[in-house]
Amino acid sequence: MKPDFGATAGDYAQHREGFPGSLFDRLATFGVGALGDCVVDLGTGTGTMARGFARLGCTVTGVDIAKPLLDEAQRIDRTEGLHIKYREAPAESTGLDAAAFDVVAAGQCWHWFDRERAIHEVVRVLRPGGRLVIAYFDWLPKRGNVVEATEHLIEKHNPSWTMGGGLGVHPWWLREIGDTGFTDVTTFSYDMDVAYTPERWRGRIRASAGVGATLNADGVDRFDDELASLLASDFPDESLAIPHRVFAIVATH
Repeated sequence: MKPDFGATAGDYAQHREGFPGSLFDRLATFGVGALGDCVVDLGTGTGTMARGFARLGCTVTGVDIAKPLLDEAQRIDRTEGLHIKYREAPAESTGLDAAAFDVVAAGQCWHWFDRERAIHEVVRVLRPGGRLVIAYFDWLPKRGNVVEATEHLIEKHNPSWTMGGGLGVHPWWLREIGDTGFTDVTTFSYDMDVAYTPERWRGRIRASAGVGATLNADGVDRFDDELASLLASDFPDESLAIPHRVFAIVATH
């Protein structure tokens, strides 16, 4: 499955919840995101992680292969009065200057990269003593909850989607990071609920890899209609508390 998130840029920008401010508070305890830090955000999408660093006074460059997502990122930046540079390029070959960044971040995207090439690109662009941050903000399927029901529906409409049932932690990246020479490799995780209206949850799922980024337009419409019916019948509340887990790896170059 090779998703094209650019195909769902509108829903992505409007409905995908960005990383919470509490993540940046936690990262600050590691000295990540200090005022004036030069940060590159790989797989930036619509810039949610990039903006988190920019709000802290960092100089930020966002990198992504999908121009429609970068266009949305710039539009959102303008509404906040933030200035972030963007570059349309793959994470594995950014074209950025060597040894130019204090932080390289990758939010919700490390699994999509050719990781062997990406980690070497991270090493190339980081300054000595710089930090790598790999972060995730995953919904959590639990027995009988709306996330589990939604995942089953995605599997029904898109059998090639095999990303359901996640635990929201990603320890398998640790060995490849350590093998590349990073030190002080640390992880942390914590849980929180995110409130979604049924309409926003439908938009969030349309913007996911298993739906809007892979199905054709008719397939997305059929899925969305069935999800709307499922929510109305089984989860009729006006606000859905969607459990999420924040997980992050911090390592020093």
